[in-house]
Amino acid sequence: MSPRSGSPCLRHIVALLLSCLVSTTAFSQAPEWPSRPVTWVNPFAAGSAVDVVARIVAQKLAANTGQAMNVDNRTGASGNIGTDFAARSKPDGHTLLLGSPGTMAINPYLFAKLPYDAVKDFTPVTQLVSFPQVVVTSPKQSFKTLPELVAAAKAQPDKLAHASSGPGTTSHLVMELIKADAGIKLTHVGYRGGAPAMQAVMAGEVQTGVEGLPSLVGQIKAGAIVPLAVTSLKRSPQLPQVPAMSEFIPGFDATAWIVLMAPAGTPPALVARIQTEVKKAMEDPAVRQQLEAQGATLVASTPAETQTFHRNEMAKFKRAVEISGAKAE
Repeated sequence: MSPRSGSPCLRHIVALLLSCLVSTTAFSQAPEWPSRPVTWVNPFAAGSAVDVVARIVAQKLAANTGQAMNVDNRTGASGNIGTDFAARSKPDGHTLLLGSPGTMAINPYLFAKLPYDAVKDFTPVTQLVSFPQVVVTSPKQSFKTLPELVAAAKAQPDKLAHASSGPGTTSHLVMELIKADAGIKLTHVGYRGGAPAMQAVMAGEVQTGVEGLPSLVGQIKAGAIVPLAVTSLKRSPQLPQVPAMSEFIPGFDATAWIVLMAPAGTPPALVARIQTEVKKAMEDPAVRQQLEAQGATLVASTPAETQTFHRNEMAKFKRAVEISGAKAE
């Protein structure tokens, strides 16, 4: 006699068959990535912090996946040319953008018109790393701590100056946030890049400045420049003796960072696949060691976490641009 349709035995067999069918379907639909070489668009020059980090991660990712990961430096127009190229690329996971504060959080408010939309034209994949910025001075200056700098600035409003790598850059706008939250006035002097800005600080031409940690490690170790504070929420493992800005201004957190973005329309399952592979590459001990040696703090966030982070950073730098009054054509 055949078993009744409602019998436990038959129900168990049917459930098992359905489970196998669902698993097989899910497996067949799992995105294959990468199926050919992947282009990582870097809107800035080779040798920059973004470039160095990208090449470290890309090299390990290529080894893991068996496909080339090519960093393409498409420079020009404050990063807008490369960013626009990535926005217009096919959303198949084989062209990705290396986004940073300039292109993804500052330019949308600095420029009256952009060829891309930092939110609508991209899908967040992961935040790769963050870079603490460092408030620095010269050994020639009388102040050696941040409270002493603040006291000197309050005693002489607009008499002290701070250097940056140019109007509207991360180093400029981070200091604008510090000035606003600390209630001090400093005169901004923009230079053509971080290196000449730091040279001006070391020479005593200006009293202070902000620059990314990766650019300063050698000068700090040599005693040529004095770190007053890092701008991250917590102290940096690379400079554990240097206080975080949040120790003086509660909640202050203004770092440089790198986010990996895919063109809008990239399927969520593919985005998740890319994030998983990138995180795996970044968590390799040798890769982590190389990134930390560059002054980077590893993040490897999920797509959802990256989206929230990006929106918050846009709001932060919108405020900074408005405070600074900086504009670009």
